[in-house]
Amino acid sequence: MDRQETVSGFGQQHIPVMVSESIQGLNVRADGRYVDCTAGAGGHTLAILRAGASVRVLSIDKDSTVNDIYKEAVKGYEKRVELVKADFSELKKVATDAGFAPVAGVLFDLGVSSMQLDEASRGFSFQSEGPLDMRMDPAQKISASDIINRYEQKELAAIIYKYGEDSAGNRIASAIVRARPITTTAQLASVVSIAKGGRRGARIHPATQTFQAIRIAVNDELQKLSDALKQAIDLLAPQGRLAVISYHSLEDRIVKQFMKTEQRNCICPPGLPECRCGHKAALKIIKPDFITPSEQELTLNPRSRSAKLRVAERIAQAA
Repeated sequence: MDRQETVSGFGQQHIPVMVSESIQGLNVRADGRYVDCTAGAGGHTLAILRAGASVRVLSIDKDSTVNDIYKEAVKGYEKRVELVKADFSELKKVATDAGFAPVAGVLFDLGVSSMQLDEASRGFSFQSEGPLDMRMDPAQKISASDIINRYEQKELAAIIYKYGEDSAGNRIASAIVRARPITTTAQLASVVSIAKGGRRGARIHPATQTFQAIRIAVNDELQKLSDALKQAIDLLAPQGRLAVISYHSLEDRIVKQFMKTEQRNCICPPGLPECRCGHKAALKIIKPDFITPSEQELTLNPRSRSAKLRVAERIAQAA
């Protein structure tokens, strides 16, 4: 479902998604400066560093637990890389404070990493027993437990319907409220499965959409993505590239619409006799459609199956 990264010495392998496609999309220059907005285990950062002898990378991640893993991955490149603990919705400030603007490329690898999914204590997965947490930043106050056990049924239903794209949102929310208190991922998965009537040959686990919805709400993922994309444009130098890997339709829809909007000179409603918005095109979409993992990658890393990569290039605006 979400991104996976390969890091030697960290239990099972964690494979970065569409590495070569990302490097090609970014059109990495030998002496360029790049921002990896989702550092994780350092897989994409390492690939960018290796693509040019003088390349520099600013990596951002709000999950402080990746520190040691990331540093091991980029060992030997310390002089050309910097890791900052921050939310990527603070992208512009972080890069400016680091003296890292303008840049030749910005990369986002969205979603939850397999390291987070596989660590039961983080509470992201229904595959193993864990607390209802789901915080990408462990220091954040609100957790999945707060939403599941404190929100009103109407609020819960709206979250599951909107962020999980599940038409059974109200039925699931009602079952959750009746079952309170719910303290573990296994309990929540069971409640949702019963509310939806079990698996019945479904392609995905009945709780998949609810877990996605709660995680998105906990971390305010979609709003932060929208904020960060706007800031990325401000950071990019002319011909700089923006590359975004997304894993579900809500993320991809935001990225697609953002790029389409930013390649237009006018975004006024149809029918106006003249442009009143003053909007100027800032991006050129590199490929009209998204890029997906190769068959070889899907075989090696089944979790990459839903990944979509979109790439756009910053254009110089007329004076």
